[in-house]
Amino acid sequence: MNIHSSAKIYGSSIIGDNSVILENVIIGYPEHSILTEILENGRSIEDSDFTGCEIGPGSFIRPNTTIFSNVRTGSNFRTGHNCMIRENTNIGDNVLIGTNVIIDGNVTIGNNVSIQGNVYIPTHVTIEDNVFIGPCAVLANDKYPIRKEYNPEGPIIRKGASIGANATILPGVEIGEGAFVAGGALVTKEVPPWQLAIGSPAKIQELPEEMRSLNNI
Repeated sequence: MNIHSSAKIYGSSIIGDNSVILENVIIGYPEHSILTEILENGRSIEDSDFTGCEIGPGSFIRPNTTIFSNVRTGSNFRTGHNCMIRENTNIGDNVLIGTNVIIDGNVTIGNNVSIQGNVYIPTHVTIEDNVFIGPCAVLANDKYPIRKEYNPEGPIIRKGASIGANATILPGVEIGEGAFVAGGALVTKEVPPWQLAIGSPAKIQELPEEMRSLNNI
């Protein structure tokens, strides 16, 4: 295991064998409720006992990544630089979280998933196995931000779906198994399995036959 001297590891965090933790990485940073309790009691984070996070074996965490408490990753987990992964996020095996990605917590990510740089993932999102999300894609979970009550409901991205660069997926939208969302698309409604969503707002078209296979991630 290789952990850089500038890395900070908090709480009861576990780092799997053969993992690399690079400069200024923060592992197990306390979620807000835990942090508030620590500060109200005049304690330091370093001297406090709380549930940290668990990083699977063979992981590679690049500089300036912050991973909060109550995050669990599988084996061969990899990040780019400057990622933030908030609390109550569960991540499977062989997952890449690219540079500057924000995962805002309470998210489930399956196995063999690739999330490229500058993607934003809000709370209450489910991403199944073999999903690809291209750079600068945005998922949303609030239909009426700061205007009226709405229980956050993020998109569901089913097995083997692909989301193109700069696409936007609105709250509660389900992207079906093997579906393909074109770059720059604005997806406002369900995309059926093995279909193509293209345009703004997106229209549904037949997916070309040569693209009817699961992502090889």
